[in-house]
Amino acid sequence: MAAHPHGGLYAATICPMHEDGALDLDSLERHFAAVLATEGLDGLLLNGHAGEGIFLTRDEAATVVRHAKAIAPTKRVLAAVSAESTAQAAADARAARAAGADGIMVFAPFSWALGADPRAIVAHHRGIAEAAEGPVYLFQGSVGSGGLHYAPDTLAALLEIEAVVGIKEGSWETRAYEDTLRQTRALRPEVAVMASGDEHLFACFQLGSDGSAVSLAAVVPDLIVALDTHVRAGETDAALAIHRKLFALARLVYARPGHLAAARLKACLARLGRIDSPACRAPTPPIDQAETDRLAAALAPCLETRDE
Repeated sequence: MAAHPHGGLYAATICPMHEDGALDLDSLERHFAAVLATEGLDGLLLNGHAGEGIFLTRDEAATVVRHAKAIAPTKRVLAAVSAESTAQAAADARAARAAGADGIMVFAPFSWALGADPRAIVAHHRGIAEAAEGPVYLFQGSVGSGGLHYAPDTLAALLEIEAVVGIKEGSWETRAYEDTLRQTRALRPEVAVMASGDEHLFACFQLGSDGSAVSLAAVVPDLIVALDTHVRAGETDAALAIHRKLFALARLVYARPGHLAAARLKACLARLGRIDSPACRAPTPPIDQAETDRLAAALAPCLETRDE
């Protein structure tokens, strides 16, 4: 899968913070280094949903990019932008590129979940692509998210944007994933389709994928790499064993309410001692002890010595 020039395995990282909401840059660098110590990861996706990008200022988001490039100058770094305004998102993209981002991933503004005109969706992406002056990745959101999941006609129009080189495919449904995969292969076969529904990576990898960009790779990157390796080798039993571990953890991390996913990921990483604090920026509340314990119980099998 990683052979695709714009695909590969990316970890969608979190952004460590102090209790007062300030960036914890020491933990950030340790987090990046720990994730990329796993052989087989091709790069990082920064400032997405897991990275609390919607709560970062433009300067903070650019700082995250600079630190990532300093830690891993030879790895590919994708920076997410998710601002509601095209002008703001375009400025965010320019700042991220200036900080060293190799590509820009356009996350749909959350207001689109209420309904978005396809013309606005395409114009928004075109404006960002012009500003980014480099590779642009689409984000295909969950089928349950309303306007964050693009209908076939809208996706076709987005694929007409020359700068688009990849799609983070987070439909969170294997049928919808295959629809996106088939449509993209037919219209723009050179565009990387990266399966990115953490609970369904096994099924999507089996259908065919050019990689992934998931937040579980920020917690258990070796399992994501191993899953990819076993699927490509046709080692179905070993891949399925990994899937079952990932599924048990993912279903807790992405349980409703979904906006707590970043807090749950941080709870796991803090429990493992990989970041200093599980704090998120307000208004995201902390995860209580009972939920932290459930996450730890699901995480434990993922950390066992693996012979699959």
